[in-house]
Amino acid sequence: MLENIDVILCRPKFPENIGSVARACLNMGCGQIVLVAPLNWDLDKALPLATHHAGHLLKSVRIHQTLAEALAPYSFSYGTTARTGGWRQAIQTPEEAAPRIVEQRNAGGRIAIVFGPEDKGLTNGETDLCNQLLTIPTTDNLTSLNLSQAVMVMLYECFKKSLTKPFKVAGAPKDRYINNEEREVLFNQLRETLIEIDFLNKDNPEYFMLPLKRFFNRINPRLNEYNLLMGLCRQMRRIVAVAKDRKA
Repeated sequence: MLENIDVILCRPKFPENIGSVARACLNMGCGQIVLVAPLNWDLDKALPLATHHAGHLLKSVRIHQTLAEALAPYSFSYGTTARTGGWRQAIQTPEEAAPRIVEQRNAGGRIAIVFGPEDKGLTNGETDLCNQLLTIPTTDNLTSLNLSQAVMVMLYECFKKSLTKPFKVAGAPKDRYINNEEREVLFNQLRETLIEIDFLNKDNPEYFMLPLKRFFNRINPRLNEYNLLMGLCRQMRRIVAVAKDRKA
């Protein structure tokens, strides 16, 4: 899904974090991880955090000694930073940058999204090598994110913009709003059920149904909720009928 958009990790300290990054990359369809001067690269320690699904990403990582060397084949590069101000100007959020990144990718460009080490982030020299700087908005209490969290946030925004049609949850077509005919059937079933359990006044049930009708019209029930309520009413009326038979 995110072909030609690669993740570059500069001087990562912990192989376990690289494993977690691999899992995030696979979730979003990013196919390449590049390491720059990793401090303690250990494939065996990284693999468990990647799960067996993303193990191939770790086994195919490219390793360079400098960021300049790693960025050589890329058309555009985006550096991430938690520090703003000073020389770090015109910084965009992932949401702002994602449309341009996907547009550049679609036009044939190779894109690199660069992340610094866990403790200090990218140096000024490294950010100067990037075409654009990005920051992930957070509260002032803690501006730094776990490395894999930062990668996921950035790739997720790109993933959303890369979709050719809106993402739909499985089963969503059945989860439509009920129509007027179904709404009337539900109201009738509720009225009869509530009368049988002595919740509604038998002499004037329509008057006491008005608040319930307003409630259901306000929440706009969907089909799965309609089926749930209809089943609940049937079960309640069945229990009432059994109780009446026992008394008789």
